Amino acid sequence: MTGQIIVGVDGSAPAAAAVDWAADDAARRGKALRLVHVCEQWAAHFAEGVGYCEGAVEAVADRARQRAPGTEVSTAILAGNVIEMLNARSHDAGVDSIVVGSRGLGGFTGLVVGSVGLGVAGHASGPVVVVRETPADAHREVVVGFDGSPYSELAMDYAIEQARARGARLHVVYAWQAPLSSPYAGAYGGLLVPAPGDEAETARERLTPWREKFPDVEMRETARCEHPVSALADASRTADLVVVGSRGLGGFASAVLGSVSHGVLHHAHCPVAVVRPREETR
Repeated sequence: MTGQIIVGVDGSAPAAAAVDWAADDAARRGKALRLVHVCEQWAAHFAEGVGYCEGAVEAVADRARQRAPGTEVSTAILAGNVIEMLNARSHDAGVDSIVVGSRGLGGFTGLVVGSVGLGVAGHASGPVVVVRETPADAHREVVVGFDGSPYSELAMDYAIEQARARGARLHVVYAWQAPLSSPYAGAYGGLLVPAPGDEAETARERLTPWREKFPDVEMRETARCEHPVSALADASRTADLVVVGSRGLGGFASAVLGSVSHGVLHHAHCPVAVVRPREETR
């Protein structure tokens, strides 16, 4: 096996869903699985706290081994801040991706994605998958947001790998927004808004090299004049996974997690993979 999928676990239902998703992914792609439980500093100094941490991680380890027989499963108990520790592990050599649940035990019940999911997706190196729940039925489709930026090309690479492993179709969503109206818009006539046909042709042209490189992956594209978050959330209704880059064209340079990634995490109807640039391993 090459590569390791790291899962953050804490005994919560979303974390259990993350373990299920990661076990399936590890089995499909031939990866090892490492389950990491991060204890708060105070708990690491008390026998009761250590015992709880050990129990939490061993229970999900058994769950993972039953779900993915033959997959290498290991565990680790770390002390510290969960976001910081998972982000640090993402830089380790050989780590393929980080998987977390949408909310942990300490999250507010009204939140769709908790602080850990957002914090790891916004800072980790490489792909981070946030799992709200494991879909009951497979749609055999992976959705990827693609706008031609370097970030979206990283997302395409990961989405294609996922589609190939699943024997699934790749649905490439190319969405753009019409510019905001202004008092000067009338002077430009229709030049400010790209024609839908032109944008659809641009999407097809940008996908041509990918189709030629991966002829074994069935691809279809959707080009829509719509906010990318809305378009991707809509496509996620019939998808097993949505993949986005950490920031596409039009993102704010100061934002750690781009607005599209942030919005998709909150509105998608299936697990979401946020693919950030892979930083140098140590």
